[in-house]
Amino acid sequence: MEASHYYPICEKKYDGFFNWTWTYRLDSDEPYGYITIRNITGDIIGPNQIMHWMKLDSMQPIDEETIRILEKKNKTAAWFVTNCKSLSKREVLVFRLQSELFKYGLEIDIFGECKWAPNKCPLENMDKCLDMIQEQYYFYLSFENSFSEDYVTEKLLTALQNYAVPVVYGGANYTRFMPDGIYLHAGKLEVSDLAKQMNDIMKDKDRYYSFFKWRNHYSYHERGESPDSDDLCRTCEMLHDETLVKKETVYKDFRNWWNAPGVCVRKRYKKYALRIGNLKKIQTVEPLFLK
Repeated sequence: MEASHYYPICEKKYDGFFNWTWTYRLDSDEPYGYITIRNITGDIIGPNQIMHWMKLDSMQPIDEETIRILEKKNKTAAWFVTNCKSLSKREVLVFRLQSELFKYGLEIDIFGECKWAPNKCPLENMDKCLDMIQEQYYFYLSFENSFSEDYVTEKLLTALQNYAVPVVYGGANYTRFMPDGIYLHAGKLEVSDLAKQMNDIMKDKDRYYSFFKWRNHYSYHERGESPDSDDLCRTCEMLHDETLVKKETVYKDFRNWWNAPGVCVRKRYKKYALRIGNLKKIQTVEPLFLK
């Protein structure tokens, strides 16, 4: 369930080694993810590589109960963070966004154990912290710690289940997880434009309400909360399926499937640089693997 960005597999011996894959990637033989999406009748519809979402304009307006919840909002954005120095450099983006929001008199409340996080939210008080998001915050920063295909974690659920607009940042194609028009993508906007959009949305109630029309048609859940979406149950089914077990399968080019482009080259170059860095006199050296 951890991102390939953090755990690249670069050794050749793993090509042709695996029969099945059981990972967060949606094209795994058995996806092992964080999120289940259901339609209005409770059927599981995603996430999938291809989703057929309703258009936002075709969705029903939000109900009075949702309006009552949203009307209480009085703070801009919250961010819960545990990894203080991420590969995605999300913390750098947050600081830049904070600076841009200050221009509108807005700010991000950062919660976590990092030395630069002024607010705390202990795990034993998490329910109260989630209630706080629902009651107070317009937006929640669903920023992933790395860039990997389909890597979308519970950070997205935190926003969607607690009546906050998710501001996403990661390597996934987010249309596999949400319909267009219900989130902001920090990776596709200039930071100044993102701050302006957040400010404009907060000032326009009807526009803000439109971000929640999806609740009339879809619902978001943790994978393990029901047997029909539990990945452990599905894997058990697969192992008892004689047709699947007897079928010959192999990932001949596993490294290219798992790793992001260029990850293994950068990893090898870093090791090479560390090795030659111990020499007292370093000449200009071209790594052999780049020739």
